[in-house]
Amino acid sequence: MSQNKPMLQSKNQLFVGLMSGTSGDGIDAAIVDFSSATPKVLRTLQHNFDTPTRERIKQLAQPGANELDTYGELDIELGQRFAQAVIDLLADANISADEVVAIGSHGQTVRHRPRFNYPFTLQIGDPNVIAQQTGITTVADFRRRDMAAGGQGAPLTPAFHQSFFRSDQQSRCIINIGGISNITYLPTNGDCIGFDCGPGNTLMDYWVYTQRQQAYDQQGEWASSGIINQELLLHLLDHPFFEHAIPKSTGPEDFSPQWLNKVLKAHNDVSPVDVQTTLTELTAYSIASATKLHLDAQNYTEIYLCGGGNANTYLVSRLKYHLPQCKIGATDTLGIEADWVEAVAFAWLAMRTIEGLAGNLTGATGAREEVVLGGIFQA
Repeated sequence: MSQNKPMLQSKNQLFVGLMSGTSGDGIDAAIVDFSSATPKVLRTLQHNFDTPTRERIKQLAQPGANELDTYGELDIELGQRFAQAVIDLLADANISADEVVAIGSHGQTVRHRPRFNYPFTLQIGDPNVIAQQTGITTVADFRRRDMAAGGQGAPLTPAFHQSFFRSDQQSRCIINIGGISNITYLPTNGDCIGFDCGPGNTLMDYWVYTQRQQAYDQQGEWASSGIINQELLLHLLDHPFFEHAIPKSTGPEDFSPQWLNKVLKAHNDVSPVDVQTTLTELTAYSIASATKLHLDAQNYTEIYLCGGGNANTYLVSRLKYHLPQCKIGATDTLGIEADWVEAVAFAWLAMRTIEGLAGNLTGATGAREEVVLGGIFQA
């Protein structure tokens, strides 16, 4: 993919990006102006899912009974929720729908199986509903075209990272910590690569919810009060995903509550708080190990974090412990707030699709070629 930043023809180039990650906690929406070399985020909005919706998402993300009916209804419900998030966002920004070129909707991933005999991925949140209710052309279903080209369909954000975060003076790593964590290596010279590292917040969020009825461990306060259990950590690190060669991607199907509970049966003497501490360490250690294993430590010193995990103070402290040679900060210093990088990325991917430009990074997904991603659903 060309590393040149997109040059747009018209003065007004507004796109909306929608992201609902594997955590299934809600929708991040951002309206972005791409009329200059650096994207300008005009307004953001977070639409949180209520508990019943989160539970339906979690239910559908695992094999179970009556899946087709659950899928069909939830696909429409989430389409309506995505549409409402856009309507609310535009109202907050005092921007009319006809000023927006397109919406880029990642959708809610409910299954990602890149290593099946017939690999597939599924994101729901019907784009027909989004386009109809907002009156804005919607681009969605970004992952499957990359899979058709032999890729894993994820991660997709490294192409955006390359376009806007790469430096000619300093090699960088962008680490996104959502439900799943992923890394993009941006050398000053040579090819960019990206891949999933393993669990981000997904297991931590599950455990703190089951034990304390909290959606997440705010700033890692609970985890910081416990002790890392090394035996449990080693058992968790036995997961086969960590041995897969890059490019690689994963999802909550691999790092599921069922898998975690099976592991915990062999460690039933570990206290709940120490489980939380150890799960946080699993995320930090797997990210740091992936960084050190796949990249030349002499060629990078800057790491920039994005995603919800950036707000977990304890998790960030563990990353700094494991990567003492690196400067670790947030993407805020590069011009895009850490919480909104993915939403902005899907606004950018929508723009690429509308303009007929490739949106995947073959060094991240493993696709045979660069392809135009997504389907366009006209307003």
